[in-house]
Amino acid sequence: MSAALGIRAHDASAVKADTPLVVVVDDDDGMRDGVRDVLRSVGIDSLGFASTTDLLAEPLPDRPGCLILDVRLPGLSGLDLQTKLNGMGNKLPIVFMTGYADVPMSVRAMKAGATDFLTKPFRDQEMLDAVSVAIERDRSRRLELSAANEAVKSASSLTPREQEVMEAVVRGLLNKQVAHLLDISEVTVKIHRGNVMRKMNVTSLADLVRKVEILKSLA
Repeated sequence: MSAALGIRAHDASAVKADTPLVVVVDDDDGMRDGVRDVLRSVGIDSLGFASTTDLLAEPLPDRPGCLILDVRLPGLSGLDLQTKLNGMGNKLPIVFMTGYADVPMSVRAMKAGATDFLTKPFRDQEMLDAVSVAIERDRSRRLELSAANEAVKSASSLTPREQEVMEAVVRGLLNKQVAHLLDISEVTVKIHRGNVMRKMNVTSLADLVRKVEILKSLA
């Protein structure tokens, strides 16, 4: 979480890295503590801050989770923070809370990537449902990022010829067609193809195609 926020990370070795953490930002002490109590009741860890300034100044562990932000905050508002994080390439899910049923405001927040927009007072279950969706979205994002990093690392180990063979193979060409295309022997193609499968850490053509698609999406 901290890397996405641009905040210094501290040692969280005492806590499993995959344990969700929800950050609640609201200048209303009662509301902030109430939301945290609801989260605690279902076993979700949380941290609370009275302002976005306090949040940005605090070292946070890098764990899956989400932000619960009040729209109207002293200093940098919740919507302003969303804009700031988006500008930094941050993808951490945000659940907004507001005491005002402002439709244009909620539309803006949702278009900017918020997972939900709750109008106070809301039911505890509404908040828990919104947080559940947000945490799962962040878990999925982290898995996709991990897969992308793995694909890039694996592809960087390929030789130029192995990269050519891989590109031809994922196009559906047979070994003899690849050999003709690259003007090499079919035996050499098989050797390169085996190296590609090993270095890309895949066991099937379908898996290889998926990794190549990931690489293309990053280009």
